[in-house]
Amino acid sequence: MKFIDTHCHLDFSEFDDNRSKLIRQCMQDGIERFIVPGISLLQSKRLLDLQKQYPPIKIAMGLHPYFLSQHESDDIDKLFELVKRNKNELVAIGECGLDRSIENLPKQTHLFEQQIEIANTLDLPLIIHHRQSHDLIAQSFKRCRPKTGGVIHAFSGSIQQANYYIKQGFKLGVGGVITYPRAVKTRAVIAQIAPQYLVLETDSPSMPLNGFQGEINTPLHIPIVFKTLSSLKPQIKEDKLAQAVYDSSLAVFLM
Repeated sequence: MKFIDTHCHLDFSEFDDNRSKLIRQCMQDGIERFIVPGISLLQSKRLLDLQKQYPPIKIAMGLHPYFLSQHESDDIDKLFELVKRNKNELVAIGECGLDRSIENLPKQTHLFEQQIEIANTLDLPLIIHHRQSHDLIAQSFKRCRPKTGGVIHAFSGSIQQANYYIKQGFKLGVGGVITYPRAVKTRAVIAQIAPQYLVLETDSPSMPLNGFQGEINTPLHIPIVFKTLSSLKPQIKEDKLAQAVYDSSLAVFLM
């Protein structure tokens, strides 16, 4: 079986001492590719060098709401120019989105909708972050409908929200959350979603899996996420499920 980690921050400092070794280990375990999202203008620029150094890494560029205080007033314009110049090097716009745990939702909303516009203009998918904000994202979609879909990162909503995103052309990111038995609602929703609408992700180095709390998360845990997903879909043979999710990742990011 082969896998793609569709959301991991391999550029973060946690991996500075073992990045090359980690990628080699992943390749040996069938984890063939990695999508590293952008979180700020400066970091998005740096991802170009990371991708050149490590061909299995594919990159996105975006302005993450977590780093709202770092985003300057003209960063969205600079991001657009950066993306235009390097479109052939990118697989998506993001990580972008809306987060109710962060202040200044009007600024977040403006940046989010501007990034939807960039994705629409350049025919790129989106990688969308959410936290207690599915309703706000739906409002943004009404004002600025995404044309090329993308991925709802770390999806943890209801079946109704899942179906809404799927109708909008999005895949749902499935990560370590489903390895926790207490995540009853998320596990129940993911169990109902056809595999062609799912992609695997770790969000490394964050979001450790059940049993790995307190440790740095890595893409090496993708097979564990997959095994849990398989246990939620016992009616589908493992090899067929793995291929379906792999193909889903290729489809959304056109790799």
